Amino acid sequence: MKRYLRIFSSFVLFVILALNVSSISRWTETRGVNDDFCYLRQAHLFQKFGLGGLDTNITQDDEQYLSGKMKGTNLLGWKDPMTPPCHVQMPGTHKLVIQYPPGTGFILSLFPSGYQVIPLFVLANVVIFGVGLLAITYANTSLSILLTAVFADVAVYLMINPTKASYSMAPTMVVCALAGLLTPRLFGKTLWQDRVLPTLLVGFLIGLAVNFRLANLFLSAGYFLFFLVAFLRSRKLETMLDGALFGGAFLAGIVPTLLANAINAGSPFSTTYGEGDVAPPGFNVGVIWNYVTDLQFILLVLAGTWTVLLLRRLQSDAIRQVGLVTAGNLLVNVVFFFSHPVFTPYYVVPIATLSLWSLLFASLRSSAEDVDDKLVAQAARA
Repeated sequence: MKRYLRIFSSFVLFVILALNVSSISRWTETRGVNDDFCYLRQAHLFQKFGLGGLDTNITQDDEQYLSGKMKGTNLLGWKDPMTPPCHVQMPGTHKLVIQYPPGTGFILSLFPSGYQVIPLFVLANVVIFGVGLLAITYANTSLSILLTAVFADVAVYLMINPTKASYSMAPTMVVCALAGLLTPRLFGKTLWQDRVLPTLLVGFLIGLAVNFRLANLFLSAGYFLFFLVAFLRSRKLETMLDGALFGGAFLAGIVPTLLANAINAGSPFSTTYGEGDVAPPGFNVGVIWNYVTDLQFILLVLAGTWTVLLLRRLQSDAIRQVGLVTAGNLLVNVVFFFSHPVFTPYYVVPIATLSLWSLLFASLRSSAEDVDDKLVAQAARA
């Protein structure tokens, strides 16, 4: 019965993937969104200059690539190359540069010019499909198979809406799924040596996400909080090493953004974003209400409720630790974005999906442990 249920669930998931790919195949790279053209300009710079594309100074646009793209869609501003959209004047370097980190442009540059967005989103959808399929195979009861299948179906659907709102979201969603898959492996009663590789991978993946969206920096908050508190409580060398490994891998992951900041803004730790995006936090009822009435809020409520349930149940230490990391991550990200003066339909989707994937694989692991315990008990009674 469970075998056929898995097959049926996998087939439904594949149908949703096929529908997504069919929809994506009809997309255009000239939909008239300023951000899109800036990501494509970054990709153009990488294709033309290689790693020199990290320098996004508008003087590099000797072919008038950006204004040409904008002119093709009749966007206002294309006639004035001195005031291009999503570019910021850097006081330290006196350069007019792209405000975004380099990761999204670099990923786009791996595909042929003029056919970059469609393969990026198709590939991202396929990866999410694969992670969802893996989750279905991990489920070991009929109910868990059904619930996991529904989760995977929604995850693949989200790769269209709201992910299509920004090119940076496609690689971000992939990183969140992979990090969520690996997060439960950071904890457990295994030898410290067995935790080294998962810790390095998760740290690097979360750091890598910063190269796609700078706000993804906050995806690391829960992990760093957990390692800090765990070390202060235990004072164990292994706990300190876990945090150091995660931090080192995270730092390695964000190296491209640090280099881009140094080139464009004059310092690795100087942001290329404008004043509107770095405004001091302040809670605004309008912004909060926008989140409450948006799909993102439903995802946050699901993640928060699931986290509370996971922490309240009598779980193994490893599963509870995943819940603690997720709780810290959700808290920090909600406070930051709800106090940020700008709202978009996708700002808190990364933290919601990272949390949900982590909770899913932690719950599947917990379910597997329960089954193993029952088998051991039955064997003992026999």
